Amino acid sequence: MPDALKKYEYQTEIKKILDIVIHSIYSNTDIFIRELISNASDALEKLRYISLTDEPIVDKDLPLEIRISIEKEAGNLVIEDTGVGMTKEELIENLGTIAHSGTAEFLKQLQKQPGKTAEVIGQFGLGFYSVFMVSDHVKVITRSYKPGAKGYIWESDGASGYTIAPEEGIKRGTRIVVHVKEDKKDYLDEEKIKSIIQEYSNFVSFPIYLSGKKINTIQAIWLRRPQEISEEEYTEFYKFIARMDSEPLFRLHTSSDAPIQLHALLYIPKENYEIFGLTRMEPGVHLYCNKILIESRVKDLLPDYLRFVKGVVDSEDLPLNISRETLQDNLLIKKIGKHLTKKILETLKTQKKENPEKYREFWNAFSTFIKEGATTDFENREDLAELLLFESSKTKPGELTSFDEYIAQAPEDQKEIYYLTGMSREELENSPYMESFKAADIEVFYLTNPIDDFVMTSIREYKEKNLVSADNANIKLPKKPGEGEKKEVEKETESPIDEKELKNFIKWLSKHLKDRIEDVKISERLVDSPAILVNPDDMMTVHMQKILEQAGQTLYTSGKKILEINPKHELIQKMVRLKKEGKNEDLLTMLADQITDNAFIMAGLETDKSAMIRRINTIMNSVIKE
Repeated sequence: MPDALKKYEYQTEIKKILDIVIHSIYSNTDIFIRELISNASDALEKLRYISLTDEPIVDKDLPLEIRISIEKEAGNLVIEDTGVGMTKEELIENLGTIAHSGTAEFLKQLQKQPGKTAEVIGQFGLGFYSVFMVSDHVKVITRSYKPGAKGYIWESDGASGYTIAPEEGIKRGTRIVVHVKEDKKDYLDEEKIKSIIQEYSNFVSFPIYLSGKKINTIQAIWLRRPQEISEEEYTEFYKFIARMDSEPLFRLHTSSDAPIQLHALLYIPKENYEIFGLTRMEPGVHLYCNKILIESRVKDLLPDYLRFVKGVVDSEDLPLNISRETLQDNLLIKKIGKHLTKKILETLKTQKKENPEKYREFWNAFSTFIKEGATTDFENREDLAELLLFESSKTKPGELTSFDEYIAQAPEDQKEIYYLTGMSREELENSPYMESFKAADIEVFYLTNPIDDFVMTSIREYKEKNLVSADNANIKLPKKPGEGEKKEVEKETESPIDEKELKNFIKWLSKHLKDRIEDVKISERLVDSPAILVNPDDMMTVHMQKILEQAGQTLYTSGKKILEINPKHELIQKMVRLKKEGKNEDLLTMLADQITDNAFIMAGLETDKSAMIRRINTIMNSVIKE
């Protein structure tokens, strides 16, 4: 008996499920085009695989392609492919999935996981039905590749059921005629369809034609072997995916089969638009599954400090919900992100060694991002520390050095890496904190970016060497060879200070400054300055305290500093004698307050400037009277 039109009714449960699929899953109706193109691509891929076997194929000379046309007068959007097509049984099986045996299990899962409709539906492969978001009637005209197979038309309004009828004179493949709803007529606009294809389906392996013009002109080169790709192709792809006119600085093309299957092509650009303070960069990596866009600018893939990275990641292992808009397994995304983060940092480390000039260009643009990572990414902190560059006391202005270069030049027995923070290199070079380091010929990093202090306190150590601020109270610097003999000669020519008198002076000074200073000690670091503020053990640097004070965070900056005095300095020696003689105590008190204020100012910390100016005027007036 010849085939005839046959109607298939949806059961009550099926209608409920269709309503969920059509109205509750997709937040973006553009997705239906991606779903239909993805299905067409799958059908073409299957035919290409079959063509490699000895299995016979009808219409063997048909090109493997996807064609999209717009019938404005009829109100139809048409998507057709020359893939495997479907038999009548396959139509019922594939397009009647909802009416298939999975229905009972689907409803059961919905009851088990209320509120997770999207995740549950995602397990049942219902993407085709997204077409009913924009259509009130759909025709699927198809013929299987199998010799002797007949053609059929499947029709449905997505509500009452569907019909299947035979159709003569059609070629292999599938043609979907989408009659667009009145309020969705914008899907009959050619430019809109073109933009959707280029966003979601641009890298489909097969040609996509829209009104006779090929749309997907850029290849998914991330799936090819690097040796097969020219520099021009890499650059062209970067300009397309990153929407940039310039060439990238670096790229990473990597593939992996275990423990995660993925292909990735990532780029590091030249430009950092955040520098201008106009906007914050959005993540630049797009996520694909078999060359179909799943999510653009994925926020949870890479850590935020790598938001400047551009490119694509493609993984067949991604478990997706039906809409492909939400990833079901965030744990897998974290694994992919962890793997790629390691790869990106390895690439940067390699470029730093092999292309120092280009890396310097990267550093000038993106140093803040790497520093941000060093303060937030504990797992990759040492790799990030290896990427850091700073000026130092042994580099020329503008020249940069690294932790590894510092260690290579330091004495083998030096256990610390020293740094000093301030507003400018000139300020740091003239800082009293540098006097002993210069005398001992020990390198100190010069840090002039406010974030640098947080970077150092976050890293804390590098390759078993502690990072120590030069204003720390417990620094014991080694003497240069022959310095001991030199100091003995200097000691003989110094104005002698009685040790007892010095102790009495320090005791008096500590008592006088008890509200401002934790303690007063003799300095072993000062050469030319009379006094300096240093940090007690495990306290924040004075520069960080200054930053927090300027931000109004006084709650965290209340710890007192230690005042170190230089007994070899003439001013300190004269103050000791004034204390011993007991004369002019007012002047002695003013001098004590002034050297303390000077130390606060040199440390960049706040002090009572009005009181200081009045005091200076009084001291100058006293000098003139004499």
